[in-house]
Formats: sequence, C-alpha cells, structure tokens
Amino acid sequence: MRTIGRHVSKLSGYAPALPTPFDRDGNVDIAAFEHLCERQIDEGAAALVVCGTTGEAPTLRPAEHHVLVRTAVDVARGRVPVIAGAGSNSTAHAIELTKDAEAGGADAVLSVVPYYNKPVQNGLYAHFSAIAHSTGLPVILYDVPSRTACGLADETIARLAELPQIIGLKDATGDVTKLSRLRSLVGSQFRILSGDDATALAFLAEGGNGCISVTSNVAPGLCRMMYLACKQGQLSKAHQFARPIAQLTGVLFRESNPAPVKYALNQLGLMSAKVRLPLVELSEQSCAAVVAALERMCDLYSDYMIGSLHTTEVSALEAAVAG
Repeated sequence: MRTIGRHVSKLSGYAPALPTPFDRDGNVDIAAFEHLCERQIDEGAAALVVCGTTGEAPTLRPAEHHVLVRTAVDVARGRVPVIAGAGSNSTAHAIELTKDAEAGGADAVLSVVPYYNKPVQNGLYAHFSAIAHSTGLPVILYDVPSRTACGLADETIARLAELPQIIGLKDATGDVTKLSRLRSLVGSQFRILSGDDATALAFLAEGGNGCISVTSNVAPGLCRMMYLACKQGQLSKAHQFARPIAQLTGVLFRESNPAPVKYALNQLGLMSAKVRLPLVELSEQSCAAVVAALERMCDLYSDYMIGSLHTTEVSALEAAVAG
C-alpha cells in the first residue's frame, strides 16, 4: 500500500507547476494531462504540482479538481510525490479542497494565502492552523502577495512551522533575503521553495531547497542542471544555465500566467493553448515572442527541453549531489 505524504518532508529540486490542458470544447483534456505528467517524471521532476495558479485552479469545478489530482497520482505511481493546490480565500472551502486532495491520494497540499479578504496576521495563522488540523497530509504554505494583496510575515511563518502538518513554504515574494531571515526561525528541516522563476538561482544559492516552477514545464533539463550545479557549488556553471532560463522566463511571463506557458507547450505539441475566462489567449505579439524564444532554445539547448532524453552531464551531476 502506498504511504500518503512520503518523500515530501525532504522535497528538493525543481517541481513543475503544471498547467491544466483543455480540449476544444473547454473540458479538461485528461489524455494530454497524463502525457504531460509522464513527460515531467521522465525529465526528473522532483514532484508534480497540480491545481495551482498555473493550473487555473480558480476556474476548476470540484469534480475537475478531484480527477486532476487522481490522474496525477495514478500516473506518478509513487515515483514522485503529488502536491495538490488546495487554497481558497474561504477557510471552509480550503478545508474541503484539502480533504478532497487527501481522498484523491495526494502526498501534500499547497495552500495559498487567502486572497481578496486581506486578513491580518492572526487571521492568516488561524486560517492555516484550521487547515493543518483538518488533514493528515503535509501542508506547504504559498505566499504570493502579488496575487493575494497580503503576505505572510516572518513571525507568522515561524509560528505555523511549529505545527507538525506544516512542513514548508513556497515563497513567491521575489525577496531573496527572506530565506536567510526565515531559516533561523524555522529550522533546517522546514522546506523553503522558490515560487519565482526570475529569482530562483539567487534563492537556491542562499540555501533554498528547490523551486516550484513555471519555466520547468518547458525547459526541465536546464532548470535541473542549474539546481544541481548550484548544489555542487559550481556557481559559474549554474549561471551559464541561468541565463537562458531567465530569457525564457521573461517570455513566459509577458502576459498572465498560464497563457504563455500553455502556448509554448502547444507549440511543442503537448496541449491546447486554450485558457478559461477571465484569462484569454496570447496576443499575436506575445505569440511571436514565445515562438522566437522556443526556436532559439531548441537550437541551442534541445537536450534540455521537455521531451528530450537525459544527458550524461545531468546524470553525472545527479550522482555527485546524491553522493
């Protein structure tokens, strides 16, 4: 029998924040999602993160949320953990989503700071504490003030880290100094993951455990190489990979996520570019920018793009880090 929650307490490396594919009628395309999950596992993803911001969680119906989590779990077959987005600005709804993710076999939940309500820090503590006490799953906090209009204070994160169920943080503040401040407050076992591709290298260099990434949907090999080089202390090599990652990241955030990354994956033959309202598909100018970036990346870094085989260089670095 599989053990729910395994692996997550030691989570490290790059985990893609997976987009949700839709078919031409706007329904979830399960076959495309299965294929994407399998591709990412083949490319060495540290985990599969489903039904988050990139997965268009606010527009997913409860039944769709459940089937996406269940599908990722079935595809993963215990090879990597599945982390299910289960956040809401309603605590009761967040608990419902958390319980559903647990019933679907997820290994952990990613729980976002409540958006729109703008609660005070005591309210944030009470919200996440209620979620933690409602489930047997590990909970990873998700702090993204650009989308939520409020953020977690360091002291609130430290208080929450004392709860056994809360095992980590996805930090999408873009503040790379936050990691050094937090580490002394939460201890070495608490997982601190970047949620901001643009500052991921600086975050990793400061001792971050990994990154929940949009860019790794398209260039998983580059992201893994940068992470592994950084962990080996090979910062010059890490910077070599960081440059093309930064160029690709810039294109993937020209317009609201996940429209650009879905268009990129569409160009690579992996899914439809369709998004759900109120999001709309990319402008012609952004489409052209994505195509140009992909052409450049495939010319220069084809071995590191989604669907490529692992390179000897990646395998060597993985062995060194594992050793």
